[in-house]
Amino acid sequence: MGDIVNLNRFRKSKARRDKVTAAAENRVKFGRKKSERNAAKSDAARSNKELDGHRLNDKDSPET
Repeated sequence: MGDIVNLNRFRKSKARRDKVTAAAENRVKFGRKKSERNAAKSDAARSNKELDGHRLNDKDSPET
């Protein structure tokens, strides 16, 4: 027969494990410094501006 297990202890340890895995996922997802976020944002804005500068026609010009 199996070992006797305290269900409250099992439930709490499972909750702790779930909390640790969620924290690890959040560290990956949100764990960047503010300066890194700002640098990435400015790089994206710069690349979008470069792409817009290389357009062949404007939005306002009629397509013919």
